[in-house]
Amino acid sequence: MFDQLRELIRKIPIFRSLKAYIFILMLVIGVVPGIIIRIGILESYEERAVSLRISDVTTQYRIIADHLINYNYLQDTSSDVINAELEQMSNLYDGRVLIISGNFRIVKDTYGISEGKTIISEEVIKCFKGENTSRYDRNNGYIEMTVPIVETVEQDQKPVSIVRGVILASTSTDSIAATLEILSRRALILEIVMAFLILGIVLFFSHILIVPFERITKAIREVKDGYTDQEISVPDYLETEQIVDAFNQLLARMRVINDSRQEFVANVSHELKTPMTSIKVLADSLNQQPDAPAELYREFMQDIAEEIERENKIINDLLTLVKMDKKEAEMDIRAVDINSLLEMTLKRLRPIARRQDVEIVFESMRPVTAEVDEIKLSLIFTNLVENAIKYNREHGWVRVVLDADHQFFTVEVSDSGIGLKEEDYDHIFERFYRVDKSHSRQIGGTGLGLSITRSAVLLHRGSIKVSSVEGEGTVFTVKIPLTYIRTGGNV
Repeated sequence: MFDQLRELIRKIPIFRSLKAYIFILMLVIGVVPGIIIRIGILESYEERAVSLRISDVTTQYRIIADHLINYNYLQDTSSDVINAELEQMSNLYDGRVLIISGNFRIVKDTYGISEGKTIISEEVIKCFKGENTSRYDRNNGYIEMTVPIVETVEQDQKPVSIVRGVILASTSTDSIAATLEILSRRALILEIVMAFLILGIVLFFSHILIVPFERITKAIREVKDGYTDQEISVPDYLETEQIVDAFNQLLARMRVINDSRQEFVANVSHELKTPMTSIKVLADSLNQQPDAPAELYREFMQDIAEEIERENKIINDLLTLVKMDKKEAEMDIRAVDINSLLEMTLKRLRPIARRQDVEIVFESMRPVTAEVDEIKLSLIFTNLVENAIKYNREHGWVRVVLDADHQFFTVEVSDSGIGLKEEDYDHIFERFYRVDKSHSRQIGGTGLGLSITRSAVLLHRGSIKVSSVEGEGTVFTVKIPLTYIRTGGNV
């Protein structure tokens, strides 16, 4: 029920506005304390006024209690002086006075309706034991209190206080209630005035506080609409600085991606255009030689077929790379024997190595089984070993080492090839980047193999590192988790 209510509130636009939240928060902070203070002051005044009324009335009735003893009023209620005092007190405090004798009989009632009756109550019994009591009844608007009528006598030459009777009196609190009502009304008027004043202040400051965020929104819209590509700056608050910094970093990243995309398109156009140009040149040459011998035709057609094959390889590599780039790239994860997969991959590549006079050595430190996509992992091994063969030297070697710990397995592919320059380290995984462009063209490289390899490794939540010495060889180290880390979605 609570979750449904929360979802319903979220659907209301005003409750999704930061400005509305700031407004409500400041309004609550401004108004609620005023309400609490008003209630606290009124209750404090009421408590204090009742306490003073009880103290004042109790003092008056203690004096009357002494008079009752002096005039022996409990035995003879005909004293005009005492009766006048009781009537005066009853009228003064708009209440009622009962004089109760030691046998719980009412000897005097200022209302004149209960005289001669017996009264036994908890308050009266406590008072006969010497304890003063008082009770405030807010709903009915009166205070009821008891005062003992005490006589001091000599016993064994010591003064002893004996309770002879009880004064049970009630006092109206209408005057206190009237004062409370006046104070409450004035406080409410003051509170309303303050609420309107606070409302105006809150409206002003909620607008001022939200202005920097509106400036950020405006600047981002300008960037989105293409009016500017400059970094934005809104240093008003620490929060706006953090948002702007994050956006500027994103903008810089988008520029890099855009530049990379443009360079990628240019490279693709160039790579696809080159074989087509060669094919056109060869075809034009044949057209210009209608009487060319059959051997020349066969040679030109073989060259055309090789260019078509190179074009096809570029297109296939591009399609593979596009699939790898998708965040939702499907992974067919299964438990795979990595040792067997490597042996099968190397078996496929050994004929190529023999043509290059390159020896392939495989070393397995232990049996390894991991949760991987077999096809993509095979692609990783194939690209790395094939590159090690192609960029090797005559009578060279390629060494593949498989090892594992309790979390990852590693495959190290090292060779005795041409090596890399240090400035090439940061670029070898870029699309269409070639260390030796002339040699790459000669062996038919597209410049996409390592980019595809890196994408496949990242899809397995792994890492790939390279180290090399120019003229001596290169080492690629792939590290992949034994257990595939699923981050949601279908695998």
